[in-house]
Amino acid sequence: MKHLSIVLNVVLLVAVVFLYYVHFSHSFNSSTGPGSVNFKFHDTSKCDRISVAYVELDSLNNNVNFIKQRKKELDAEQKVIMNEYENAYRSMTQMRDDFIKRGKNITQQEAEAFQEKLGIQQQQIEQVKQQKTQQLAEKGARIMGDMQSKLKDFMNEYNKNKKFTMIFTTGTGLDYFLYKDVSLDITSEIVKGLNEKMK
Repeated sequence: MKHLSIVLNVVLLVAVVFLYYVHFSHSFNSSTGPGSVNFKFHDTSKCDRISVAYVELDSLNNNVNFIKQRKKELDAEQKVIMNEYENAYRSMTQMRDDFIKRGKNITQQEAEAFQEKLGIQQQQIEQVKQQKTQQLAEKGARIMGDMQSKLKDFMNEYNKNKKFTMIFTTGTGLDYFLYKDVSLDITSEIVKGLNEKMK
């Protein structure tokens, strides 16, 4: 879901860049044959140039202290959930083994009752894990929303002086640029600024 949102944002940004370029590029008027398209553009004298930069998301995730701390918290909670889950299964397995040790002393009625009890316990373990995992996912989504909000606020403040027309994001699995000029990479400035702002 997170990747879908980022993909949609990238597609929208590319569309905006294209429309911006079409809108402000030099006048182009073509009518040389059937099916030709006529374009008329506004005066571009007020538009000096498009200024573009990009930020590496992987570097933000690995170097911004606020993001690293939240990720660490979520990972720790995930480990707690998995440990509780594994301990509950170990306890259930031990209970089953102890019951089986009774051997021939177990009646048919006891075996059926124990089997039912074991099934209910297993179902409860799975439900607890599912509930806690869902709660953790919701917390992760809230943290992600908070981080995105903080990042957007920071980028708005950062760009007041830089005056970039657009700032793209790129990273593992999100790299839709066929070419990137590293001189346009402002990641280190953003990492430094975010860490200073969110101490």
